[in-house]
Amino acid sequence: MKEPRVWSCCIVLALAGCTTVPETGRRQLNLMPPAKEMQHGLSSFELLKQETPINRDPAINALVQNVGQRIATVAPLPNAQWEFVVFDSTEANAFCLPGGKVGVYTGILPITKDQAGLATVLGHEIGHAVAHHGAERMTEALALQLGGRVVDSSLSQSDARMHDGLVTAYGVVAQVGRELPHSRLQESEADHLGLIYMARAGYNPQAAIGFWERFAEYNRQHGGRGGLWFLRTHPLNEVRIKQLKEWLPELQREYRPRN
Repeated sequence: MKEPRVWSCCIVLALAGCTTVPETGRRQLNLMPPAKEMQHGLSSFELLKQETPINRDPAINALVQNVGQRIATVAPLPNAQWEFVVFDSTEANAFCLPGGKVGVYTGILPITKDQAGLATVLGHEIGHAVAHHGAERMTEALALQLGGRVVDSSLSQSDARMHDGLVTAYGVVAQVGRELPHSRLQESEADHLGLIYMARAGYNPQAAIGFWERFAEYNRQHGGRGGLWFLRTHPLNEVRIKQLKEWLPELQREYRPRN
C-alpha cells in the first residue's frame, strides 16, 4: 500500500468512527459495530464457563446476583443480555464482557467485604462495557498498525540500520506514549462510571475509597507494586484514590439509599 493511500485510510477511519462515551462525554475512536462487539463477548463468556470452575455457593451467588442486577438496572448498555457468574479462583478480579456478561472470581470477595465493596467492583467493570473500551482498544491497535506502515513506507529508502531503528522506536513510543496511557485513561473512566452507577443503584460511593484502599494493600502484600509506573496499564493506587475523592461530592448528590 502506498503512503498517501495509507494516510487516506487513517483519515476516513477517524472520521467514520468517532463516538461519545456516556456520562463522561469523552470522544473516542471506535470502529467495531455494537452487534459484532456483543457477539465477541457472548462467545468468549460461553467458552470461559466451559473452562473455569463455577462456584455454586447459594449465599455467594445471591450476593453477586443482587448487587449485579441493581447495577445493571442503571447502566446504559442497550440490548445487554445480563448474566452474573461466580468463578472459583484465587484471582482477585472481576470482568464484564460486551453484552452484559459479568464474571466475579471468588478471590476478590474477601477484599470487597460487603455489598458496597462489590458494587464498587461491578460498577467499574460494567463501566468498561458501557464505554466500549474493548472495541476502542481494538480500533486503536488497528490505527497504530496503519501508522507503523506509514513509518515503514516513508523510511523505505533510508539506510537499512536507520530504518530498522526508527521503526522499532515507533513501536516503543506508540506503546508507552499512546497505548498504555490510554489504558490508564480507560481505567480512570471506568472508575468514574462505576461511582455513578453504584450511587444510582443506592450504594454509597464513599465505600469505593475503602475498597480501593483494601485493594492497594492487597497488591502491596502480593508484590503488585513492582515495575515502572509509566509501564502500568492501571493508574497508581494513590492517583486512583485521589481522583475518587475528587469525584465524590458530585456523586453524593446522586446517591439515594435503598432499604
